[in-house]
Amino acid sequence: MTTNRREFLKIAGASTLSLIVPMILCPAWAKEKLIISGGESPEAISALRTLKAKRWAMAVDPSKCRADCVDCITVCHGVHNVPNFGNPKDEIKWIWLEKFAAAFPGENHSYLGESLQKLRLPVLCNQCANPPCVRVCPTKATFQRPDGIVMMDYHRCIGCRLCMAACPYGARSMNYRDPQPFIGKINPDFPTRTKGVVEKCNFCEERLVRGLGPACVQACKEKALVFGDLENPQSEIRLLLGKRFNLRRRANLGTRPQIYYIV
Repeated sequence: MTTNRREFLKIAGASTLSLIVPMILCPAWAKEKLIISGGESPEAISALRTLKAKRWAMAVDPSKCRADCVDCITVCHGVHNVPNFGNPKDEIKWIWLEKFAAAFPGENHSYLGESLQKLRLPVLCNQCANPPCVRVCPTKATFQRPDGIVMMDYHRCIGCRLCMAACPYGARSMNYRDPQPFIGKINPDFPTRTKGVVEKCNFCEERLVRGLGPACVQACKEKALVFGDLENPQSEIRLLLGKRFNLRRRANLGTRPQIYYIV
């Protein structure tokens, strides 16, 4: 028995539709079963659980932080292959500690309480709703996602540092040297950078895709960091901000920062 070309194409087309149509019509839970039965990778399965929001934001309650605790810094820098050059001149930082007076210069005065004067706050990219860094980037290496996260495309970055000049928070770092030899243990799941590239916090967008929260939030044993959808009235962060007085760094500049500090 022979099969001509037209009959072969009919059979191939019907076979393809039999695979595609169930994936389109079936609900999410059934899609997951189909993917699992098809032998897809864990990454493909976890993509179905991607965390989504209209506007991602973070709240920080420094009063919960342990003295000199750097758990959030350690885990963030480890997960994201942040190099340690061993000197302030070449320092690369995604999250770091800052004194209250330095973080909030507009709130500092002679009669500030002693507890606030001694306070050291975890600070990071503010994921501004109106980010000046995005506007000045000539190659669009810095761009903003619809959910508010300000991203970096390392391959497009030409190291012009205009974004660093535009950022009023000092949240961006330049690799003046090859960073790879200065990474303690490379995480193969996140890209390393090269000399001449700027980098910063990305709200752990690579973890959100896999249904995981930011590494710094999960590493904080004191629950001093709260992450969530600012546009969801029932989210933990919205409920927290509705109950407690909070500040944003240099909010008067019109950048609309999305990191809120409970004081």
